[in-house]
Amino acid sequence: MAKYLPFILFTVLTNAAAQVMLKYGMLQLGALSFAGVNPILKILQIVFSPFVFLGLCTFVVSMASHLFVLSKVELSYAFPFLSLAYVVVAVAAWLLFAEDLNAYRIGGIALICVGTVFIAQGGSTVHGEEMAAASPSIGPSSGHPTGKVTR
Repeated sequence: MAKYLPFILFTVLTNAAAQVMLKYGMLQLGALSFAGVNPILKILQIVFSPFVFLGLCTFVVSMASHLFVLSKVELSYAFPFLSLAYVVVAVAAWLLFAEDLNAYRIGGIALICVGTVFIAQGGSTVHGEEMAAASPSIGPSSGHPTGKVTR
Protein backbone atom coordinates (compact mmCIF):
# COMPACT_ATOMS: atom_id res chain seq x y z
CA MET A 1 0.00 0.00 0.00
CA ALA A 2 2.85 2.40 0.73
CA LYS A 3 3.64 2.56 -2.98
CA TYR A 4 0.19 4.10 -3.58
CA LEU A 5 0.47 6.72 -0.84
CA PRO A 6 1.99 9.32 -3.24
CA PHE A 7 -1.06 8.92 -5.50
CA ILE A 8 -3.38 9.29 -2.52
CA LEU A 9 -1.57 12.46 -1.42
CA PHE A 10 -1.62 13.79 -4.99
CA THR A 11 -5.39 13.29 -4.96
CA VAL A 12 -5.64 15.18 -1.66
CA LEU A 13 -3.49 18.08 -2.86
CA THR A 14 -5.23 18.46 -6.22
CA ASN A 15 -8.60 18.35 -4.47
CA ALA A 16 -7.49 21.11 -2.09
CA ALA A 17 -5.94 23.15 -4.91
CA ALA A 18 -9.21 22.95 -6.83
CA GLN A 19 -11.11 24.31 -3.81
CA VAL A 20 -8.69 27.22 -3.46
CA MET A 21 -8.95 28.06 -7.17
CA LEU A 22 -12.75 27.91 -7.05
CA LYS A 23 -12.81 30.25 -4.05
CA TYR A 24 -10.43 32.70 -5.74
CA GLY A 25 -12.46 32.55 -8.94
CA MET A 26 -15.67 33.29 -7.08
CA LEU A 27 -14.02 36.19 -5.25
CA GLN A 28 -13.07 37.59 -8.66
CA LEU A 29 -16.68 37.32 -9.84
CA GLY A 30 -18.12 38.96 -6.74
CA ALA A 31 -21.50 38.31 -5.17
CA LEU A 32 -23.80 36.29 -7.40
CA SER A 33 -27.16 37.54 -8.52
CA PHE A 34 -29.46 35.81 -10.95
CA ALA A 35 -32.00 38.67 -10.97
CA GLY A 36 -32.96 39.66 -14.52
CA VAL A 37 -30.35 37.35 -16.05
CA ASN A 38 -30.73 34.13 -17.99
CA PRO A 39 -29.61 31.50 -15.44
CA ILE A 40 -27.98 29.33 -18.13
CA LEU A 41 -25.86 32.25 -19.35
CA LYS A 42 -24.93 33.14 -15.77
CA ILE A 43 -23.83 29.57 -15.03
CA LEU A 44 -21.75 29.52 -18.22
CA GLN A 45 -20.19 32.85 -17.24
CA ILE A 46 -19.24 31.36 -13.86
CA VAL A 47 -17.95 28.05 -15.23
CA PHE A 48 -15.80 29.69 -17.89
CA SER A 49 -14.29 32.37 -15.69
CA PRO A 50 -10.54 31.59 -15.59
CA PHE A 51 -9.99 30.43 -12.01
CA VAL A 52 -13.31 28.61 -11.72
CA PHE A 53 -12.57 26.77 -14.97
CA LEU A 54 -9.04 25.95 -13.79
CA GLY A 55 -10.45 24.72 -10.46
CA LEU A 56 -12.96 22.48 -12.23
CA CYS A 57 -10.21 21.08 -14.48
CA THR A 58 -8.10 20.41 -11.39
CA PHE A 59 -11.04 18.52 -9.88
CA VAL A 60 -11.08 16.32 -12.98
CA VAL A 61 -7.37 15.56 -12.49
CA SER A 62 -8.00 14.86 -8.80
CA MET A 63 -10.87 12.51 -9.65
CA ALA A 64 -8.77 10.67 -12.22
CA SER A 65 -6.07 10.18 -9.60
CA HIS A 66 -8.67 9.01 -7.09
CA LEU A 67 -10.05 6.48 -9.58
CA PHE A 68 -6.55 5.12 -10.09
CA VAL A 69 -6.12 4.79 -6.32
CA LEU A 70 -9.50 3.06 -5.99
CA SER A 71 -8.41 0.53 -8.60
CA LYS A 72 -5.46 -0.38 -6.38
CA VAL A 73 -6.53 -0.15 -2.72
CA GLU A 74 -9.65 -0.58 -0.61
CA LEU A 75 -12.19 2.25 -0.62
CA SER A 76 -12.41 2.17 3.18
CA TYR A 77 -8.67 2.82 3.26
CA ALA A 78 -8.30 5.41 0.47
CA PHE A 79 -11.38 7.57 1.00
CA PRO A 80 -10.66 8.76 4.56
CA PHE A 81 -7.39 10.28 3.33
CA LEU A 82 -9.48 12.81 1.41
CA SER A 83 -10.32 14.39 4.77
CA LEU A 84 -6.74 15.69 4.72
CA ALA A 85 -7.87 18.03 1.94
CA TYR A 86 -9.79 19.91 4.64
CA VAL A 87 -6.53 20.39 6.55
CA VAL A 88 -4.77 21.77 3.46
CA VAL A 89 -7.74 23.97 2.54
CA ALA A 90 -8.08 25.39 6.06
CA VAL A 91 -4.40 26.38 6.17
CA ALA A 92 -4.45 27.73 2.60
CA ALA A 93 -7.61 29.75 3.31
CA TRP A 94 -5.95 31.20 6.40
CA LEU A 95 -2.80 32.10 4.45
CA LEU A 96 -4.35 33.27 1.18
CA PHE A 97 -7.76 34.64 2.15
CA ALA A 98 -7.16 35.62 5.80
CA GLU A 99 -9.93 33.26 6.91
CA ASP A 100 -10.26 32.49 10.61
CA LEU A 101 -8.26 29.56 11.97
CA ASN A 102 -9.42 29.49 15.58
CA ALA A 103 -8.81 26.96 18.35
CA TYR A 104 -11.89 24.88 17.46
CA ARG A 105 -10.79 24.52 13.85
CA ILE A 106 -7.24 23.70 14.87
CA GLY A 107 -8.60 21.05 17.27
CA GLY A 108 -10.74 19.59 14.50
CA ILE A 109 -7.75 19.56 12.14
CA ALA A 110 -5.72 17.70 14.78
CA LEU A 111 -8.49 15.09 15.15
CA ILE A 112 -8.64 14.63 11.37
CA CYS A 113 -4.88 14.09 11.26
CA VAL A 114 -4.95 11.61 14.16
CA GLY A 115 -7.85 9.71 12.60
CA THR A 116 -6.06 9.50 9.26
CA VAL A 117 -2.94 8.13 10.97
CA PHE A 118 -5.08 5.44 12.67
CA ILE A 119 -6.62 4.48 9.33
CA ALA A 120 -3.19 4.34 7.67
CA GLN A 121 -1.87 2.06 10.41
CA GLY A 122 -4.73 -0.39 9.84
CA GLY A 123 -3.33 -1.59 6.53
CA SER A 124 -5.12 -2.42 3.31
CA THR A 125 -5.50 -5.09 0.70
CA VAL A 126 -4.06 -4.27 -2.69
CA HIS A 127 -5.89 -6.31 -5.33
CA GLY A 128 -5.37 -9.65 -3.68
CA GLU A 129 -2.06 -8.81 -2.03
CA GLU A 130 -2.49 -9.14 1.71
CA MET A 131 -1.10 -6.21 3.66
CA ALA A 132 -0.36 -6.21 7.38
CA ALA A 133 -3.47 -5.35 9.33
CA ALA A 134 -3.90 -4.59 13.00
CA SER A 135 -7.17 -6.53 13.25
CA PRO A 136 -9.06 -9.19 11.29
CA SER A 137 -10.93 -7.84 8.30
CA ILE A 138 -14.56 -8.32 7.47
CA GLY A 139 -15.16 -8.95 3.81
CA PRO A 140 -14.87 -11.53 1.07
CA SER A 141 -11.33 -12.44 2.12
CA SER A 142 -12.46 -13.35 5.67
CA GLY A 143 -13.20 -16.92 4.64
CA HIS A 144 -16.98 -16.72 4.73
CA PRO A 145 -18.83 -16.54 1.38
CA THR A 146 -20.95 -13.59 2.51
CA GLY A 147 -17.93 -11.75 3.85
CA LYS A 148 -18.99 -12.19 7.47
CA VAL A 149 -16.48 -13.16 10.09
CA THR A 150 -17.25 -16.63 11.36
CA ARG A 151 -16.35 -17.82 14.83
